[in-house]
Amino acid sequence: MAITAGMVKELRESTGAGMMDCKKALTATEGDMEKAVEWLREKGLANAQKKAGRIAAEGLVKVIVSDDDKKAVAVEVNAETDFVAKNEKFQTYVAQVAEQAMETKAADIEGFLAEPWKFDTTKSVSEALAGQISVIGENMNIRRFVQVAEEAGFVASYTHMGGKIGVLVDVVTDVVNDSVKEMAKNIAMQIAALKPIYVSDAEVPEDYKEHEKEILSVQIANDPKMAGKPEKVIQGAVAGRLAKELKEICLLDQVYVKAEDGKQSVGKYIEEVAKANSAKITVKSFVRMETGEGIEKKQEDFAAEVAAQMGN
Repeated sequence: MAITAGMVKELRESTGAGMMDCKKALTATEGDMEKAVEWLREKGLANAQKKAGRIAAEGLVKVIVSDDDKKAVAVEVNAETDFVAKNEKFQTYVAQVAEQAMETKAADIEGFLAEPWKFDTTKSVSEALAGQISVIGENMNIRRFVQVAEEAGFVASYTHMGGKIGVLVDVVTDVVNDSVKEMAKNIAMQIAALKPIYVSDAEVPEDYKEHEKEILSVQIANDPKMAGKPEKVIQGAVAGRLAKELKEICLLDQVYVKAEDGKQSVGKYIEEVAKANSAKITVKSFVRMETGEGIEKKQEDFAAEVAAQMGN
């Protein structure tokens, strides 16, 4: 298979590896992008947590929470340009989509698009979207929604950069006061900033851990500093690197960003707040949405974006 410049560029942007290393990886794996990422990781040339998809599409993430904090929803609506994302009409429409999603019984986007639009029941959600596209003059897409409900506690929310990132945190607790709510807000901000994937190590699938061990084993075997080391030492190094990697993707094990000593974990911070308020507190789950996550945006510079808007 011929390795194109575009393939090399995509691999470089998703891994942070050098251009020539990316070309070698793609050549060695016959153009298989996923295998090329693993090849680079095994050589120690790629960041383990870099995602393959680029975050580039425009739009907004909107989160809303019920008055009693027992139910919440996060939605993502995409548009072509940042101009539209900042447009008042678009923002009003996204808020309406969130209200619809708060009440929907649909299990997926297809079902959601097919149901009646609550602001004009003569139309479906899909038909209302088509109408907005005509008015705003850009292609738009209701990409996803997630509902969260918690009767044994509350749902906290946080929105970053005016809707670029939205977070919901499901908190189970027997005490709900300003201190506990502040803790939940801080946790939501932590999630927005450090992008955990799981709440705790217990949620991480065993096959994920085994796969990472395989990659780390090859990576360490290729490290000149580990040459000739006993198997016990090598396995210890693998376990250590895996533990470090898991701490980066598991919320409770991450270093709390506001920790005064720079060492306190999120889990310890929650325990501290629970003790101070004589409460039982558990972070049950979380939702983190980032606008355009995993969508590759067409290459378009600022001048072209302005020209496109003027053309409309």
